[in-house]
Amino acid sequence: MNKTEWAESTFPIYTADRIRSLYCTSTMPIHRLDVNFTVLMAVSSGKGTLHLNDGLYELAEGMAILIPVKSNAFIQTDLMHPLHIYTLSISTQEQTRLSTTGTMGRTSVLTSESSMQLFPYEPVIVAQLEELYIHRLPGNESRHLRNQILFHQVLLNMLEHMEAGYGASDQPSMERSITYMEKNFNKKITTEGLSEMAGVSRSHYSILFKQLTGFSPNEYLSRLRVHRAKELLIKGADSLREIALKVGYKDEFYLSRRFKQQTGESPSGYTRRRPFQHVAVWHTPYASHVMLLGLVPSLIISESSEYASTEGMHATQSMRFIHSDSSPEQVKFALLDADIELVIAANQHLALNGLGSESLRFVAPIAEIPWMELGWKEHLRLIAQAVQRSEKAERWLAEFEREEQHARAVIQKSGLENETLTILVIKPDMLQIYGARNVGYVMYQSLGLRPSERIAQEIQRLGDQFHSVTIQLSELVHYESDWMIVIIFPDEKGSSAHLESILESDHWKGLAAVQHNRIIHLNQDEWVPYNPISIRLQLERALQLWTGVQ
Repeated sequence: MNKTEWAESTFPIYTADRIRSLYCTSTMPIHRLDVNFTVLMAVSSGKGTLHLNDGLYELAEGMAILIPVKSNAFIQTDLMHPLHIYTLSISTQEQTRLSTTGTMGRTSVLTSESSMQLFPYEPVIVAQLEELYIHRLPGNESRHLRNQILFHQVLLNMLEHMEAGYGASDQPSMERSITYMEKNFNKKITTEGLSEMAGVSRSHYSILFKQLTGFSPNEYLSRLRVHRAKELLIKGADSLREIALKVGYKDEFYLSRRFKQQTGESPSGYTRRRPFQHVAVWHTPYASHVMLLGLVPSLIISESSEYASTEGMHATQSMRFIHSDSSPEQVKFALLDADIELVIAANQHLALNGLGSESLRFVAPIAEIPWMELGWKEHLRLIAQAVQRSEKAERWLAEFEREEQHARAVIQKSGLENETLTILVIKPDMLQIYGARNVGYVMYQSLGLRPSERIAQEIQRLGDQFHSVTIQLSELVHYESDWMIVIIFPDEKGSSAHLESILESDHWKGLAAVQHNRIIHLNQDEWVPYNPISIRLQLERALQLWTGVQ
């Protein structure tokens, strides 16, 4: 009987189903991934985030991620650093040759994983996927065979990394057991199981746990569950029984007992009681939303307090600022020390600092308010719902919309609504044409002024999500309008010298708005903040601006 060296192979055969090159820019900031097969994603350049099922992961150049089949996944670019990725769909098929020993086929390690595998820096894999994409339509058989070899080199690289990772993950770790509890609090969790995961005795585990967290394992688990229950109660979409099951309790009666033990009140009492008093916000614009609702944040976690105070509404001495670059331990201590009842944050901003809602939930409930996915009005509505002040938000919004209607009527009488407007932002390292956010909201949405055709199309397609498009100086002509607003961002030393080369260029001098002296310069600090208070002030300024240029 003839027998080949492959006759007894029971491992699957790998095939490359599809390879794609995806660019995420400000004109198309989001791409949904096709995950009908296992997908290997490699970041060629730029920055952004991967939204995978219920998680959010920061993307950076050189990163490789293996995404399980049937995942719900999309990528979103950092508008300042357009994202370029390659995706390779990987499929398998079982060996069709009959095994003489009757051995069952082996499953694929690569394609059977149910969890994401992340590799922080794999420039070789990025380069290999780029080569595969360039030669995805081979002109001859030798190139086809080279593609097959390269494809299997990529798989081998991934498998070796994963096998090395499995060995490392077998090492006992207190931190790993705590992370497991934070991500799986709704499942059955025992101290015995956690201590085995950490590789220490049950009694020693409890001692180490309290040293690390300040709580016993049972207290920590109870806080995770009750705080998640509070988040669901704030949203108000589930019954108490549904909430109990979602957070890991057997029924609503057990949830109520645990809830009262920890908080001193019943779940129904929690939803009826007075609004929150001790709130933390992660990201400065959300502080302005909260202050508008008559609530002073106890703690603001942000890169800067620059826009935390605006005209008529100033930061108070009771507000504390923590820099978002602080360590997770420092942030958690500050939140606990301030007795925070609710943290208002976007997962996008937490992820930039290596955190997620699951790692902060033991401190307080988290109200997740998406940043780029929503406009400022929806931010305000969601924050108002979270802090139980929806009526106040709706009254303010109704009053503001009357102001918008009045402003549009003034603009219509002036005849300006028939003229077009481009908003150009000049930064030291880039040029941007603004869309429907920041000053673009006031000009295009509130006043009803007309953007250039390309910007109008993007606003129509993306609405409040369309922040801006990054352009080259030579592309300015494609966004030409009757009027041009210019906002200049100085460099880190405060210099605006980078403006000179633009103003002296033929691309600038050839614009009709330049030739007809229809250039308006606006101050960055007054026109860029994106929150209700700033938008209202911008509307007042915009009305004065346009009635003064007629």
